[in-house]
Amino acid sequence: MVGIIDYGVGNLFSLGCAFQRLGEEVVVSDDPQILSKADRLVLPGVGAFADAAEKLQKTGLGDFLKTQAQAGKPVMGICLGMQLLFEKSFEYGEHPGLSLLKGSVVSMAGVIPESLKVPHMGWNKLEFTKNSRLFTHISQGDYVYFVHSYFASDCPDSVCAVSEYGEKLTAAVEKGNIYGCQFHPEKSGQVGLNILKAFCEV
Repeated sequence: MVGIIDYGVGNLFSLGCAFQRLGEEVVVSDDPQILSKADRLVLPGVGAFADAAEKLQKTGLGDFLKTQAQAGKPVMGICLGMQLLFEKSFEYGEHPGLSLLKGSVVSMAGVIPESLKVPHMGWNKLEFTKNSRLFTHISQGDYVYFVHSYFASDCPDSVCAVSEYGEKLTAAVEKGNIYGCQFHPEKSGQVGLNILKAFCEV
């Protein structure tokens, strides 16, 4: 069973539908007792890092997720959910993350050429930088759908794919039982479904 963490931030319906299309049982909940019964957990997210981090902290879901991750349960963060897995973000100030992965989240502005628009929005291809179980059913150069203005930086021990947008930006991460996609697999057609399928097999 896949547990999708509902902390008031995220595209829960389409993500749940994607897993259901794969034949997976899905529970969407903000109740740790219910979520603890899931075989793997997904942290979605859209919007601002600080607001999302505050909601995780206030609801206790952040501590719950860290406890589950440290116990070895597979965890996947998607978009903002992936960024929250890192130590901190510099989005409108400096804000602590969950510290499940080493690294920080920084703005594209000043990193990519000024001629490119921020946010980075649209289809871009994946460039694998090392093997990941997420890539079991996809190929080098497959396209996925992005919407983001910030990206994970200084995370060489976890980054497993980048995407070229003026610079090579972190697109996916894997470290032990922790996984993340900066893009939206639930909006990335069959490629995205194949990534979710691979996560369900870990």
